[in-house]
Amino acid sequence: MASIAAAVSVPTFSGLKAETKAAPAAKVASSTVVRMAPVRASASSDAMKNVGKALFAASSSLLLAASANAATVKMGGDDGALGFYPSSLSVAAGETITFVNNKAFPHNVVFDEDAVPSGVKVDDLSHEDYLNAPGESFNVTLKTPGTYEYYCEPHQGAGMKGSITVS
Repeated sequence: MASIAAAVSVPTFSGLKAETKAAPAAKVASSTVVRMAPVRASASSDAMKNVGKALFAASSSLLLAASANAATVKMGGDDGALGFYPSSLSVAAGETITFVNNKAFPHNVVFDEDAVPSGVKVDDLSHEDYLNAPGESFNVTLKTPGTYEYYCEPHQGAGMKGSITVS
């Protein structure tokens, strides 16, 4: 049994796996009988309850995280077209929008200071640094109800613009 436990690698908190070398299995004579202790039913059911609780907690956390992210906006179409996809959307106040670099990069998102609700500071929302690789992303949370218009600075002339309505 000890050699089996040594062969199992357990992920650590950092996600890295510990490397262990299994010890050579001990030779067991063919006449040797290995007996295992019986497992109590209550211990097994307690373990199953704990697994069920852990699965419920994990799924609840995932559901809460998913509900906080209202939408994902692709920067660049799947076919390489310049645009935000979708180009307009509606979310509730306080929800988060994720902008993901898709194709035809570099892209950025600049909110138009003349086309946001009164009192909103576009510098707090805009992401003027370029996203240069596929999959790069950033999040923005819009808290004030109204319409927010934005554009991609290098591709604004090509019509790469969008809007978000917050209720």
